[in-house]
Amino acid sequence: MRTTEPRRMTEVKIYRVQGIMKIKNRWQKFSIELPAVKTVDAIERVYTWLCSRHKLTRRDIRILDARVISPEEVRRKELSQLLMLDKIVKFY
Repeated sequence: MRTTEPRRMTEVKIYRVQGIMKIKNRWQKFSIELPAVKTVDAIERVYTWLCSRHKLTRRDIRILDARVISPEEVRRKELSQLLMLDKIVKFY
């Protein structure tokens, strides 16, 4: 019989993922900031977003760096405003 443990709150961090993508036979730099729980999740969301938005394949995207950044380093306005909130309430 399995015992059920209470779910732990996971901390969402802000990641900056930097890399290059191939668009029209040229490599172009990109830097994307996004909230995620783990580094792998942040990288997966970047692949998903770039492939969808620019009609790329994963082999056309090279991730060079993915790291956690502090709230002071955030450049995106909506992310910095999101960090200022005490809590988020979602109504169904």
